[in-house]
Parts: sequence; C-alpha cells; structure tokens
Amino acid sequence: MPEDTVLIPGARDVEATLDTPDGGADACVVACPPHPQHRGHRGDQRLRAVSDYLGERGVACLRFDYGAWDEGLGEREDARNAVRWAADEFEQVGLFGFSFGGAIAALAAATVDVPLAAVCLLAPTAEVESGLDAASALADVDAPVRVVYGNRDTTADWEPVVGRARTLGHDVVELDGDHFFVGKTDHVAEAVGEFLLAHLA
Repeated sequence: MPEDTVLIPGARDVEATLDTPDGGADACVVACPPHPQHRGHRGDQRLRAVSDYLGERGVACLRFDYGAWDEGLGEREDARNAVRWAADEFEQVGLFGFSFGGAIAALAAATVDVPLAAVCLLAPTAEVESGLDAASALADVDAPVRVVYGNRDTTADWEPVVGRARTLGHDVVELDGDHFFVGKTDHVAEAVGEFLLAHLA
C-alpha cells in the first residue's frame, strides 16, 4: 500500500503518513497516536494494524504525529486539522485514536467543524494533562462511536470513558488483553476496522 508524507496545514508543525489503497479511496480514517512523551508516534503498531485492515478493504488512513507538546490542547487542534485536511481530500472521514490518542480523538470529534462518519476509541484515557475530559466530550460527538478496551488494562484510566459510552448508548467492545494488546493486534484491527468500515461504506 503506497505511503505518502503529508504536511498538515495549521499553526503547528504536524507531519503525517497517508496510506492509500491501490486504486485510490473515497474514504479516510484519521488515526491519533498515543502519548508523544511516552514515545507515541504515527508508526505505532496498533495504528498500523488498523491502517492495514482498512487499506485491504479500500479505505485510506492518515496517521499523524503531534506538534510540540502542549498538554493536550495543541494535540486536539492537530487532530482537528488532520480531520479538516482529510475532509478536503476524501468524501467521508472517520476518526480513530489509541490511548492518549483515544482521548484526543474524542475531544477532537466533539469540537471539530467537519462531519464525521464514525469515531472509534481504543483503550482511551479519560482525561489529558490540561484537564480536558474525554469522557464528558462523548456527549457532544455527533457520529456513531465505538469504544474498545482491554479487560486487563491497568495502564489507562479507561473506565470513565467506557461508562459514559454505555450511558449514551454507544457501542462498547471488550477484548482480552492489556493496554498494549500484546499479541492481539489482529483482534484490535478487526474490532476497530469493522466498525469504521460499516459507517464508511
């Protein structure tokens, strides 16, 4: 699958990789990486697994790196700008994030000025350093939402997000795994990818 480097327009220096299926695509999923201060980046294996799953089924994926660390505020804007870029290039846009990126995806989805086809959060943290509350943000997301979490995850504070998602009637999927889903990337790709594809069809 071809990979192209993309510079995301905005006030911050944000670089991304666009994975495009052979033959092109009408839809794209923007993928938010884990915490940049804990070596999170767009090459994260969970993001790549989801991208490969989508690409094999005709959907592009934009995996981006955050700009300079800004306690979640700048990172949320990076995600919004990536969604805006994707919306200019593709007919439909979905949003996905892992861990810190799951929180950022929720926060961006709740505030971006672009319609989203679907949002999927993988092992999302409930809050980022600036105090932005990802669990509360779910109430303002105007798109189908799925939250996927590992039943042995003791790393992220995912419980408030899962609880809020259930209260709002969103889709929740439990996987047998820890926070990093070691040895479970195929399960992750399917749980995230099938949901996004269902709404991007």
